[in-house]
Amino acid sequence: MPWHPHLWHPTTQVATAPEPLKVVAGRGALLELEDGRELIDAISSWWVTLHGHGQPQIAAAVAEQAQRLEQVIFANFSHAPAERLAERLAALSGLERLFFSDNGSTAVEVALKIAWQWWRNRGEPRRRLIAFDGAYHGDTVGAMALGERSLFSAPYNELLFAVARAPWPATWDGDPEVEAREALALRELERRLEEEPTAAVILEPLIQGASGMAMVRPGFLREVERRVRANGALLIADEVMTGFGRTGFLFACQGAGIRPDLLALSKGLTGGFLPMGVTLAREVLYQGFIGSDPALTFFHGHSFTANPLGCAAALASLDLLEAAPAAYGGFEARHRPRLARLADAQGRVSRPRCRGTIAAFDLVVEQPGYLNALGRELQRRCLERGVYLRPLGHVVYLLPPLCLSDAQLDQCYGAIHGVLAEL
Repeated sequence: MPWHPHLWHPTTQVATAPEPLKVVAGRGALLELEDGRELIDAISSWWVTLHGHGQPQIAAAVAEQAQRLEQVIFANFSHAPAERLAERLAALSGLERLFFSDNGSTAVEVALKIAWQWWRNRGEPRRRLIAFDGAYHGDTVGAMALGERSLFSAPYNELLFAVARAPWPATWDGDPEVEAREALALRELERRLEEEPTAAVILEPLIQGASGMAMVRPGFLREVERRVRANGALLIADEVMTGFGRTGFLFACQGAGIRPDLLALSKGLTGGFLPMGVTLAREVLYQGFIGSDPALTFFHGHSFTANPLGCAAALASLDLLEAAPAAYGGFEARHRPRLARLADAQGRVSRPRCRGTIAAFDLVVEQPGYLNALGRELQRRCLERGVYLRPLGHVVYLLPPLCLSDAQLDQCYGAIHGVLAEL
């Protein structure tokens, strides 16, 4: 189909990108195109479609809620779907307070603003923020400042505040030097924490997603938390991508054995049905905003805060996760043998890695990076084989919906294997 005369597509250079494919329906792991073709959605439509497209239980919950209450301002009102969702997520995460927003970037912005103002409200302003090399936390200005400076942020660098950074000791199967990189990263983190009072340290637990599915070991994160606690700083976990089973645990923090002070969630929160973000916080942080002085108030809000339809979808999605934890807890065992065969059979594959529902590897190229053309060529040829991928430059990954069958998973790996044999 030609480019639409009124649409502006995200992260797309229309001068060089292929024209978009028109989708008319989605069911399970499949997308149906206008021309009749079907594609396996092997990346869950940018990691949001948790259980599959058109999941009947979630669709029914949204339809039922729409008949009762579709939206209400949340500043002066409350409603049962929001209260039930807050109760369930608090119980599951161990963090007592929940603030609603509308996407992953804003969930991170809320966490950042809570951490910053909490210290200010205490009369103890701390001005240092620490993030990790390679981080991506969203595209709003505050979230972008926390992320790695890159091609994406370059036009706005003058708008971005300074953030200290520590190394991220990404690892992979058979990595012989991970312990040395972890030790270096921890030393550098300690140095940055000691340089000046730190408000918060933010990380993506277990996996940095957008920077190339960069995975770290749980023990490293526990050591990070230990140092943050010793310093008295707050720990923010960005689980926008990793939340809701993606790493084999309901939350990646649980798999890592850490407990953050603030937790940002979105993407899979509603099963991919509706945009919604939440930020969970410890009770002590919430209490820091209560008092007779209006300046203590957290002056932040969104028009669709706690949208009842999104809450209904999220509650139904949680029902599905709790009813079948093996769907996400056992997915890594499905990836592992297929990824191993792919890595063994092809000279193009390096650094294979897997965590929960996510499998990834690097293409062997002379110039790695997001703009590497080989990933785009692999994407094009996999489309011809009925599989939709979206490589991160030279990094190829699978992050499918939980409903994906073994036959469909075989088709995904088979498509990659076939394309690599051609390249």
